[in-house]
Amino acid sequence: MTKFETEEKIVEMLKTVFDPEIPVNVYDLGLIYNIDLSDNGEVTIEMTLTAPNCPAADFIMEDVRQRVDSIDGITSTTINLVFEPEWDKDMMSEEAKLELGFL
Repeated sequence: MTKFETEEKIVEMLKTVFDPEIPVNVYDLGLIYNIDLSDNGEVTIEMTLTAPNCPAADFIMEDVRQRVDSIDGITSTTINLVFEPEWDKDMMSEEAKLELGFL
């Protein structure tokens, strides 16, 4: 699998992770700020949450880590939780905005 194909697979996996309180995946919510894939299969994901005190934070981050780790060729996944820039609804995909009634 090429690096590009692996990155596409990571995005596919991220679209299977949901905040338990919102019926939209973390990728389309705009919670994933950066995905860095090294040549040796190490992935670093920079992500945020819809609110800094999100009660499901640990669950969501562990779900992201486990799903990305399950991809062939991934040797490790590191999740960095950041709150800069602060998340807002404008970061959501058009589909997510439609799903949540923002359009």
